[in-house]
Amino acid sequence: QVHLAESGGGLVQAGGSQRLSCAASGRTLSSYAMGWFRQVPGLEREFVAAISWNGGRTYYADSVKGRFTISRDNAKNTVSLQMNSLKPEDTAVYYCNALKSMLWANGEHTEFDYWGQGTQVTVSS
Repeated sequence: QVHLAESGGGLVQAGGSQRLSCAASGRTLSSYAMGWFRQVPGLEREFVAAISWNGGRTYYADSVKGRFTISRDNAKNTVSLQMNSLKPEDTAVYYCNALKSMLWANGEHTEFDYWGQGTQVTVSS
């Protein structure tokens, strides 16, 4: 059984930065691509960013491209999301997950059902 624990969320002013972390336990996820997602209450969860198993490839949603950076440390079984130049519209609960499949050309992907509790990010204007 895989357990994912997101952390690092909180309240930040617009224009500020925040770094999220995701720790996996139960099994190593070093052979899987990993992704970050976010969800606003009442809306569907949306894709934010993905990183290949060895960190060699990344993919970002257009809404965060140039502002967010995804990284991973396979030795620690962790994935991180550095968020800069935050905007109020980035406010959401952020989740990480392992990806069953990922098309790096266009971002199409499927996820495992390993969802954790998420971490709330609130950006004030």
